[in-house]
This record gives sequence, structure tokens and C-alpha cells, in this order.
Amino acid sequence: MQFIDQARIAVRAGRGGDGIVAFRREKYVPAGGPSGGDGGRGGDVWLEADPNLQTLLDFKFKRLFEAVDGRRGGPNKSTGASGDHLTIKVPCGTEVRDLRTNILLGDLTDKGQRLLVACGGRGGLGNAHYLSNRNRAPEKCTEGRDGEEWNLQLELKLLAEVGIIGLPNAGKSTLISVLSAARPKIADYPFTTLVPNLGVVRRPTGDGTVFADIPGLIAGAAQGAGLGHDFLRHIQRTRLLIHLVDASSDDVVADLMVVEQELEAYGNGLAERPRLVALNKIELLLEEELAEKLEQARAHCGQPVLAISAATSANLDQLRSGVWRELGI
Repeated sequence: MQFIDQARIAVRAGRGGDGIVAFRREKYVPAGGPSGGDGGRGGDVWLEADPNLQTLLDFKFKRLFEAVDGRRGGPNKSTGASGDHLTIKVPCGTEVRDLRTNILLGDLTDKGQRLLVACGGRGGLGNAHYLSNRNRAPEKCTEGRDGEEWNLQLELKLLAEVGIIGLPNAGKSTLISVLSAARPKIADYPFTTLVPNLGVVRRPTGDGTVFADIPGLIAGAAQGAGLGHDFLRHIQRTRLLIHLVDASSDDVVADLMVVEQELEAYGNGLAERPRLVALNKIELLLEEELAEKLEQARAHCGQPVLAISAATSANLDQLRSGVWRELGI
């Protein structure tokens, strides 16, 4: 399934039905009077969060969504039928913005949460509304109003509590595949991960916490280089970041600084987000080399640095314990 996390759509609510001019004409009723009914209201357009959806792929092929128009009024003061409302299903975590002004209209994060994005037009009035002492046979009615029409920007931000970040080939996909049942593509070359991957990691309490593996960042990502910048939005909702560094790198501090600078450049509070730092692939180093690189990383970060191996599962219990501690579990 193709991963699409941004889409532009147009929504158009239903038009209200027209009112009509009609007069009551029945045997033995000599002065029946006006009986034109009102038009029905046009249908509204709603967005609804659906946990069964994971991508905005459906909106790649259909961009215009229209609700049903209201029906015109009838004789004998019959009101026309209202148009059916249109409900559009979107993934949980979808932000909805007005395309022209970029104003945030709503953030659909919970199952079944709904957002009204276009109101249906009001139905027109029939001539029965214009009966008065001065006008006993009005021949006036009004047309229905047009429904609202808006162009919307949909942006999906994955709902995950923990985000895994790092340079390409740091072992992020291997880590999430070991911690959870996720099965991302894994290979020994950079940029293997082209889209974010989600995995559920079991807590000590038995329920699950969602981890997100974000495609690798490179220098200049905040200005659009590489793939990582396109997906940094998906860690804006996370409570904790796991910063993974390849322990076999020639300069682990430089690798740390590249990602930190990109988080700072991207903004949205990512640089201040609580973070666990872990050197991965420790099976490739001698003990002396590992101790030296751990000390360098600790000195730069000013916090403890974990030494793990996603490939051999070494010290992953320490990583899990650190995550639960930071999340207050």
C-alpha cells in the first residue's frame, strides 16, 4: 500500500431546495389560500476519524466531494426532503487546514471524532410564508441557498508515543522489528526506509505503546534534502525520541550533531523533546573502542548514553526500561 500523508481536496455542501408557489384548491374550500412548501436543507460534509485507515491514499484519486442537494418544496405546505449528509473517513491523526489561509480547522485524533467542514445551504421559502392580512394570495417564493464550498489541506501525523530517529543506516528499522511485530524493509545500504513504520511494543502492564521509525535524516534535511524532512511531522506528537547512532561511525559526535541541528532547524519543539541516546551496532567494536565512543557521546549530550545492538538484541532491556521510565510507566 502506498503511503500518502498529504492531500488536497475540495468539499461542496448540498444546495438548499427551492420554495414553491402553490394554492390550496379543494372542493368546498372556497378560500384555500397559499400552500407552497419550503425547500429542504442541503446536506452537510463531515470528516470522521477512522482507525482502520493508515494513509491518505484514497484522496489521490478522488479530490471533489459533494453532498446531496435538498429537494424543492411541495404543495399543501409540504417541506422538501433534506439532502443526505456526506461523511468522509480519514485516518486518525489527520490535521485539516483551509488551503487558502492555512488556518487549522481541526485535528482528528480519536476514533469516531467528527469535524463539520461544509454546511449545507438553507432551503427556500414557499409562498405560504408570505401570507398576511394585506396580501391574502402571495405569489412570492425564494430559492434555496448554495452550500458552502472549501478547498482543504489534509495532513497526516502518525499517532506514536515514541519516535526513532537517526542518520540513514543507523539501524532504526532493525530496532523496531526486534522490539515489535513490525516488518519494515531492512538492508545494508542507506535510505532503505522510504516511509515511516509503526510498531506496537508491549509495556510491562500488558498494553501497547506505538513506536514510529522515521526515515533517516541527513544534513540539510530541514531545507528539503533527503527524505527525513518530509516525515519529521510524524514525530511532532511523540512524547519521547530515541536517537540512534551507528557506533561503528568514525565520529559519533558529528553524527549526533547532524540530527540535532536538523531537529532545531525544523522547530515545533522537537529539539526540546525528551530524548534517549543509544549507540547501536556495538557488536562491531572492541571494548576499548566502545568505551571511548560512549564517553565522547556522553560528554556531548550531557546525559547517559546506552550501548545496544539491535541485531543481537544486546542491552535492549535497558532501552525498554529507559523508555518506560521516561514515559512514567
